[in-house]
This record gives sequence, structure tokens and C-alpha cells, in this order.
Amino acid sequence: MCLFITIEGNNNLSVLSSVSLNMASSILNFLPTFLAVSNLVYLSQSQVTSAPFKPDGLALPVFKDSATALHITNITKRTPQQSIPLLIDLNGKFLWLNCEKNYLSSTYLAPFCQSTQCSRFGSHSCNKCFSTTPRPGCHNNTCAVTTTNPLTSQTATSEVAQDSLSIQSITQSGSNYGPVVTIRHFLFACSPSSLLQDPFPNNVQGVAGLAHGSVSLPIQFASHFGFPRQFSLCLPSSSQRNGAIFFGTSGLNGTQTGNLTYTPIIIGSQGEYFIPVRSIRVNNKPVPLNRSSLISTRTRNLGGAMISTTAPYTALEHNIFTTFTQFFANQSSGISQVNPISPFGLCFNSNVSSITNVPNIDFVMQNKNVTWTIVGTNSVVEARPGVSCLAFVDGGQNPKAPIVIGVHQLEDNFVEFDLVRSRLGVSSSLLSRNTSCSNFNFTSKSSFD
Repeated sequence: MCLFITIEGNNNLSVLSSVSLNMASSILNFLPTFLAVSNLVYLSQSQVTSAPFKPDGLALPVFKDSATALHITNITKRTPQQSIPLLIDLNGKFLWLNCEKNYLSSTYLAPFCQSTQCSRFGSHSCNKCFSTTPRPGCHNNTCAVTTTNPLTSQTATSEVAQDSLSIQSITQSGSNYGPVVTIRHFLFACSPSSLLQDPFPNNVQGVAGLAHGSVSLPIQFASHFGFPRQFSLCLPSSSQRNGAIFFGTSGLNGTQTGNLTYTPIIIGSQGEYFIPVRSIRVNNKPVPLNRSSLISTRTRNLGGAMISTTAPYTALEHNIFTTFTQFFANQSSGISQVNPISPFGLCFNSNVSSITNVPNIDFVMQNKNVTWTIVGTNSVVEARPGVSCLAFVDGGQNPKAPIVIGVHQLEDNFVEFDLVRSRLGVSSSLLSRNTSCSNFNFTSKSSFD
């Protein structure tokens, strides 16, 4: 049996005054022993702690949507608590979700116009709601912010809001979970349901934004709990088991993730994440590309590859795509080719050859010795039974970046975004280490089976 003592101010004096002096003395004598023993007891979410818990990191589960090949996380918000599915957007500025219908929470707050919260969002305009009954997302004289559907680029005016958010904590050593922790006034945007249009995954209620910005998830978490500004992605290739996003420490070691290869992160004008890709190799041979074609004007000519979790496959600028696809075909001359299936430009007869036989692809970063190697499971996708295709698509003449690295190339790679040291660490495929991003277990004390 556990003893819980709650101290709530001066009212306790009247309670103690009705207890005999001997009993009060016994309680006070027992208190140091109880406190010492209680340090050894694992405190669950439902138990009371006398001091704020400071986690080493946080973890969110990640699920692959089989219909869209995009990735979703569940975030617990509101009072009473509710798990809300959100699309993961690496380059989203903040968390936004649909509040138009059935958003019920006793802890919802809408900051007034010109408040500090508005400034953090970069909001300089005020909401005007013409409904006679105020509701979440519809209050007058509150902050207005523009939210964007990352799949369609559709925008809408939304209300800046605060509400409770709870998340699983983790410890730095042993990859163990700690208690669930709560941020009482987490900033987000309350958006209309019109933003939730196809090709959004079914039942998803908004976007979890991870970009480099003052109100994105990694920045708010680090600011609130005091751990370093870094986060890691491990996106699963399977829709049957979950991967994870870690904020702060991941609690994992090199045996689990392998030694990471590091390259500088360049932050785009909208908080996007870019890395320098100086050249591309296939089968250890350089693709004949003009180096200037790999440079992005969005990063002041410093880096040309944007990383995205809302692009299913890596998109290459049209001229890069044409040259790369032909070069890859030449290096795969021993594999039986078939007519390509849209949106791909090169496909193979997988009944004859295994995808493990295709040549490796290397993104060469700041120098020739620093590479992100993409193996067959990340470079080829089954388009239909018996047909596998090179999982790169034509990004057109004027894309967001010359290279947009998509989720198929990110799956089963451990990718660390270290915003303190402005660097990205990548493991390349975990499958070569007989593990994957589908090995995270959110029901046990060990986070990585």
C-alpha cells in the first residue's frame, strides 16, 4: 500500500490541529523515510509528484498510412484528453488541427490580439468571427494566422490557440520510458475543416509541424522542458508496426542506429530543412550533372536538397531527373526493364530480378567522403505485382528545390536533426543492421526492441 500526502497550503493547518500531537509527531517522523522510499517507486501518469519532472526527451509513435504512403502520429490534446491523428510535416511551421466541429475542451484558450503568443506566431492581424456563438476557432479580437495544407497548398485563416498537450517522456540511458508529461498551454492553430481535403489520409485531423520556427513542435518542447533543440525521425516502411519521432535525446545508441554520417543543415526562408548535395553517384559512378543545377536559390545557394515528409518519393528537377534516370538505366542493364508506370520513369520486371540487385545511389554531400547511401529497398518500389520502379519522380521545371528527398527514401533510416549544431545525421538503411524503424514498442519499458 502506498501513502500519498498532498500539501495544499494553509488549510492543512486546521486539519493538523485536529490530530493528536502524538499522531502528528509520528507522521513527521515517518515522512523522511517515506520520501526516501518513494524515490524508488515508478510514478505513473495518474500519480501525484511533488516536483516537476524534467524529461531527457520525448517520443511520439509514427504510423504509415497504406493508402497514401505518408506518415501519421497521434498526439494527446484537450481536457478531457483525446488522441488526435495528425499528418507529419517536417517543414510545417506549427501544429494545426480542425476545430470546426466537436472540439470540446475545458482548457482551450484563444490569446487576444497583439499578445505575446501572437508575436511568437508572427501574427499581426486579428480574427473576426461572425458567429453569434463563440467556439474554438471562432472568437473575435484573437490572433489570426494562415495555415496551409502541405499536400494541396490550399490556405485558410485560423485562430491561434492554447490547450493541454500530453506526450510520452523517455530517459537518456537504457531507452526507457518515463511518465507521460503535460504542457498546459501548448500553442497551435485552430483551423477550418476545409483544409482537410484529399489526398489527406483518412481520419487525420491536422498537421504536426516540425520546421525550424518558434512555435513548431521541437522548438516548443525544447523550450518548455529545457533539453537541447534536436529531434530524430525513424519512419517505418511497414503499415503494421510503428516507428517514432524523438525530441531531445532518443535514448538510443550506436549499436541500435549505427554510426551516423553528419552534414550541415541549411534552414530555408520558411524554416525548411535543406542539406548540401554536391553530386549524385550510381554504382559508385558520378551522374553527369552540372553542379550549378543542384543549388537552390531558397538557401542562398548553400544547399540544394530539401527533406520532406509530405512527398511520397524523391522529386528531381526535370533535367536532373532525365539524366539521372537514363544513367541509372544504363547501370542496371542486366535487369529486365518494362514500360514505366506513372508517376515513375523507369520500371523493372521484378519477377525476373530482385530489387536487391539494383545499384546503390549515393548523395554526395559536403565532400566526396560524406555520402547518404540509398540501397535497393529505398530506391525501388513495387508499383504493382511483378513490376518494381525506380522511386524517383519528375519534379518539373521549377520545383521547390532541385532535389526534394521524399519519405520512401527516408524510411528505415534513422535521421537526426541537431538544431544546436546545425547538422543532420543519417544512418542509411537500418535493414543492413538487421533492424528497422518498425521495431519501436510503445507498450513496454524498452523503446527499441
